[in-house]
Amino acid sequence: MVGAFEQALLAAMIFVIMLGMGASLTPRDFWLALKRPQGLIIGVVSQYGFMPFIGFAMAVTLDLPEPIAIGLLIVSCMPGGTTSNIFTYFSKGNLALSVLMTVTSTVFGVVLIPIVLLIYASALDLTIPRENIIATLVVLLIPVAIGMTLRKLNANIGAVTEFMGSALALFFIAFIAISWVPRNWQFLLDTTPATYFAAIMLGVFGIVIGYAFARILRLHPRNARTVALETGIQNAPLAIAIIALTFSGEEQQGIIAVGALYSLFIVITSTIVTLIFRRANTAAEQKLPDSLL
Repeated sequence: MVGAFEQALLAAMIFVIMLGMGASLTPRDFWLALKRPQGLIIGVVSQYGFMPFIGFAMAVTLDLPEPIAIGLLIVSCMPGGTTSNIFTYFSKGNLALSVLMTVTSTVFGVVLIPIVLLIYASALDLTIPRENIIATLVVLLIPVAIGMTLRKLNANIGAVTEFMGSALALFFIAFIAISWVPRNWQFLLDTTPATYFAAIMLGVFGIVIGYAFARILRLHPRNARTVALETGIQNAPLAIAIIALTFSGEEQQGIIAVGALYSLFIVITSTIVTLIFRRANTAAEQKLPDSLL
């Protein structure tokens, strides 16, 4: 379970992470996004089309316990996170497209996450308090707006804030490993293999399907790598924060398990995928196409 101190710490880290995301943006980015809506469409379809369906399909086929199924659905319905931007950079993907997809899925998530959760939770006959999730998402748009303002007022401060947000997203994984895992060790030992499979394969399936989707659209290889990582890498810190602030007691422990395990394994998965992408990268692929996509 997550105590009061950890909830406060989680909230603070999420605030800084979203602040960093906002600091990576300028109003011009939104204008360019509207001029080239392909990136917006791909971001929305990837995050709220593919990922929730993958989570739902695994919840059904693996016959997961209710708390685990709820946790899996919440993680699969999250927007992309800043971690995907980092791995996109190291995989020699299109960082501009990555940031665009992350921001698009985050902003649209205020409306789409509750809707998608309602659809799939109803199909599984699960109860998820959507009001708390909506309130949390709306509140998290505030640091994004603050980050954008900082970037507009001072580019250097904006760059530092962006770096802090990205670095803290990775630090969050270490926080989970050091804080949550040891105290829940027996719970993790008792956790079924199906739960581990769901937590690991959610990211794997997302990356594979995202890459296939990009290739079907005949995107440039750098953009295809970007779509793959953006699809498979969810904002796990946001999912864990929502769960910690929405649920309590033993129920919280089971629901948060998928988010914690996903956070740990997605770094390993993304590292392996990044190495594969870098190995497959050629000089010809390094030349960006004329358009964002």
